[in-house]
Amino acid sequence: MRTFSKTLMTAGLIAAFAALPLAQAAAQDATSQTTTTQTTETNTAKTDQTVPGKVDDAWITTKVKSEFATTKAIHATDISVDTMDGKVTLTGSVGSKHEKMKAVRVAKHVKGVKSVDASGLTVNATTKTTTTSTTTEQPASSSTSGQ
Repeated sequence: MRTFSKTLMTAGLIAAFAALPLAQAAAQDATSQTTTTQTTETNTAKTDQTVPGKVDDAWITTKVKSEFATTKAIHATDISVDTMDGKVTLTGSVGSKHEKMKAVRVAKHVKGVKSVDASGLTVNATTKTTTTSTTTEQPASSSTSGQ
């Protein structure tokens, strides 16, 4: 009988000590939740995104920027990309209306993009356009002396 009570007491102590970290974690979680709730209420006006949503948006932004960088007709360094809940916002300046339309088209074809807002993308004729200057060469005046 004595062995049984020692075994029972040992099992009880092991269970109590095993549950102790779980109780501490639950207490920390409860404290964390009240702090998080207060912080979340403050930040809710900023964003309602979950962590996976933020990761998705970061991926979309990176993918759109890389597509711009590999597309010939788009000067990627002049365009800023921001993504919120799959909605891509383009800002900056482009060299032509064609470049603006191409940027919107490229962004729309990225997986996960729900819509594209290019209202912040301005057409500026002096942005990265190559100016060709023609140099007119005058025929060299030939002076023939001593004929």
